[in-house]
Amino acid sequence: MRGRATSAPEFARRAEAGAEAGFVLVAVLWILAALAALASIYSAYTVNTAAASHVADDRVQAEASIRAGVEMAVFRQLALPEKARLAQGGFDLRVGRTNVAVRFRSESARIDLNAAPLDLLTGLFTAVGVDSSQAQTFAERVVGWRTKAKTSAGANSAGANANAASAGANSAGAAGANAAGADGAADGAEDKAAKEDKLYSEQHMPYPPRHAPFDNTLELSLLPGISLAVVGRVLPFVTVFSGLSQVDVSVADPTVLSALPGMTPQILGAVINARVQDPGDGRALLTLLGPAKAHATTDASKTFRASITVEFDNGRRVYAQVVFRLKDQGAKTQGPKTQGASNQSAKDQGAGDHGDEPYELLYWRDDFDGPMQSA
Repeated sequence: MRGRATSAPEFARRAEAGAEAGFVLVAVLWILAALAALASIYSAYTVNTAAASHVADDRVQAEASIRAGVEMAVFRQLALPEKARLAQGGFDLRVGRTNVAVRFRSESARIDLNAAPLDLLTGLFTAVGVDSSQAQTFAERVVGWRTKAKTSAGANSAGANANAASAGANSAGAAGANAAGADGAADGAEDKAAKEDKLYSEQHMPYPPRHAPFDNTLELSLLPGISLAVVGRVLPFVTVFSGLSQVDVSVADPTVLSALPGMTPQILGAVINARVQDPGDGRALLTLLGPAKAHATTDASKTFRASITVEFDNGRRVYAQVVFRLKDQGAKTQGPKTQGASNQSAKDQGAGDHGDEPYELLYWRDDFDGPMQSA
């Protein structure tokens, strides 16, 4: 039986139908590939969004844990009579899904850049390895930065008042001497300010000295001649929050103790040994200091620096430094103004510190703010 021959028109129709089917198949494959790409993009977006929300959640938890650590430290201190409060201490606690380790120490264990005298600042720079001649120069730059310049108007006013007083017949000589002294003091302050301004100009600094207190310890890097390496070595031992010209020798770091004018290796060793044997005997420490006790104290401070470590259950760690000042009930807080708290205004002052709060936040910095640095 002979097969039926396929005519040319029918063959052409079959070929055309096969071509159309192949084109549709290719189009379907392209559509499937596009859908797969969209699905992968959406999946990546979902994962990234979830991760971002998790980071934000970690930050909220970390801030809550840090605040809980600070408030527990405040509670422990205020629960004791003022004279019995610890100059340093530590504890651990559990907050939510984190373990919190808190270590706190009196801020007067550091040298205050706004209150320390020239010789103590010189001793500090020497203690961190700066040559003695350079150390005094660096200390002079610190004092020059913070020293308020006397205005000529103030000098003229002092002179005018002195001249008016000298008009009295019975006190003309005394008033004249006082006027000369007032004018001389004003002129001396102006000379120092002018010399400091001139030094900044000669070293081509793009700014003059502030002639106001340090707002943050990092401003040391703005002083001419002081390298960032030296600033880095000094930062762990300085503050702008204690408001004291003295150092609490009962808890101060050995580097700070060695900065005290008159300190010797023998005295330093004796003081450190005495702190280990009887850390609460402040009078004995002052006696051991001998000639080095001029800038030393063992009086209790109301300002503390807390170093806090927050460890999440997943292993992540967040570090923070917080400076706080105790406010005894019914007593007005005395001390330097809140400085260096530009990091979200010390975390919005405890999310709304009010007058009846038992403490005041002066400084707060954690890993979410960037690399840890002293204030």
